[in-house]
Amino acid sequence: MFEDRVIIDPEIRHGKPIIKGTRVSVDVILGSLAGGMEIQEIADEYGIDKKDMQAAIEYAAKIVAKEEISVYA
Repeated sequence: MFEDRVIIDPEIRHGKPIIKGTRVSVDVILGSLAGGMEIQEIADEYGIDKKDMQAAIEYAAKIVAKEEISVYA
């Protein structure tokens, strides 16, 4: 579960969600994935592991799932 790996600390990265024990933010991980980097490449680049990557994706999915979208005609 992402709660064990993703934290929010106002003293680190201005309260952005990060991987626990690092300064690597969820948005950096997602941006790297969106930019075409492979999971192992990102893990190596930022010193995190696959479970950290999965936690970041799960965290983002939970945030997006809570959003309400209004469609205007």
